[in-house]
Amino acid sequence: MEFKINSKMLEKHLSKIIPAVPSRTPMPVLENFLFDLKDGLLTVSATDLEISLKSSINVPSDENLRIVVPARLLYDVIRNLGDVQITFKTEANSKLTLSTETGKYNLSYSSPEDFPEIPVVTKEKEINLSGTDLKKALDQTSFAMSKEDMRPAMTGTLFELSEDGVRFVATDGHRLVKYVNKNLKFKKDEQYIVPERAISVLAKLLGETDVKIYLSKTHAAFNFGDLEFISRLIGEKYPAYNSVIPLENDKILKVKTVDLLSTIKRMLLFSTANSKQVKFSIKEDELEVSAEDIDHGSNAKESVYCEYKGETMDIGFNTAYVNDILSHINDDEAIFKLHSPTKACIIEPGEVSENEELMLLLMPVRLNN
Repeated sequence: MEFKINSKMLEKHLSKIIPAVPSRTPMPVLENFLFDLKDGLLTVSATDLEISLKSSINVPSDENLRIVVPARLLYDVIRNLGDVQITFKTEANSKLTLSTETGKYNLSYSSPEDFPEIPVVTKEKEINLSGTDLKKALDQTSFAMSKEDMRPAMTGTLFELSEDGVRFVATDGHRLVKYVNKNLKFKKDEQYIVPERAISVLAKLLGETDVKIYLSKTHAAFNFGDLEFISRLIGEKYPAYNSVIPLENDKILKVKTVDLLSTIKRMLLFSTANSKQVKFSIKEDELEVSAEDIDHGSNAKESVYCEYKGETMDIGFNTAYVNDILSHINDDEAIFKLHSPTKACIIEPGEVSENEELMLLLMPVRLNN
């Protein structure tokens, strides 16, 4: 059988699907695209068993077809063809021929019987978000996900449905981020943990197109445009993160975000590789930031103007963590809410829009005396 398709149109679809093709796998069948042509609709799928991607495109054809084809080879061929019309034709001996006006390319194809079933997520629970809003939520939180497998729940981002909105939470035990989108309200609190790999791929795919999110106990599906993204969920209970958020932090430090961030970037150059420690010495209108690399005999100190209410305090932080947090404060002013040198610090932007909330928490480190 055969069908025709524009190369650029097909490349656009394959480029969205290719992230689900594993670069290394003990299951060679996963290195393929599944082509499913039915009633003039071509659906291309890929999966690494953790995430799956499907994209559909209309092609003129009266026949149906299901085959698996080498993903990276096909993708590389298509994107190097320029803007041409391609004729796909299945031949004997499991050969797939791609023909253009000037060339012919033969690939092997195989039966789809060993290709894993793409999970189907029931559409009983549906959440509608703009792609922009979902991307913002993921970008604001995902950097704080844990890289350690000891506590699997913390290696993902929590989607929590609640009465005050959709909460997105990530933590690695040293820092915690909670971002709330208040546009949607839910009568019942429910938690779903999306793995790091899925968050990483999804964030790159999202644009302005509205997203329909479907949730089950084991999987989440994200539908936008002609693309369906499916991820398994982490089947663990998320830590009781609210219990670590301090309520008594009454010492308020206000500082220009860009000023402190540029200082922190310089302090990174002078922090000891192991501890990455930076010291905040806080006074009424001056924040002294200092770092020392004992191993190399270097140190640095800078003063940043601030507004501060509370007694003088010296507190230590991981320089890289402060850098990450300030990089995600999308406001001119950063507010640090402190209690003591040994208690968690809350960091918030000076202003957020009325339909959102952002809270970042950072654990201090013990200062070297």
